[in-house]
Amino acid sequence: MWKLTESGRQLDANLVHLPAHQCVDTHAEPDLDVLLLVVAGHGILGTSDRTEPLTGGALFWLPHGSTRRITAGADGLSYLTVHRRRPGMQIRPRTATDS
Repeated sequence: MWKLTESGRQLDANLVHLPAHQCVDTHAEPDLDVLLLVVAGHGILGTSDRTEPLTGGALFWLPHGSTRRITAGADGLSYLTVHRRRPGMQIRPRTATDS
């Protein structure tokens, strides 16, 4: 729905809306810690060791390397994620070690 786009920023933030019963499949973020703030609706956050209800105002810290799955409830789910900005992809010449 929304994301930060200003150049020179050190953070990324995204407002995500999942329609009813939709999900973000299980995945891990290997490099970045993520804060997740529920702004509307409800759902379930599944991690490798537990499940947590997602309701308005709930705030979660998802450490880098952690596995998560997010599933929206019957009314959908809107949440904000905030994390350190990833460096952009850079094209560089091949070196002998790239072969």
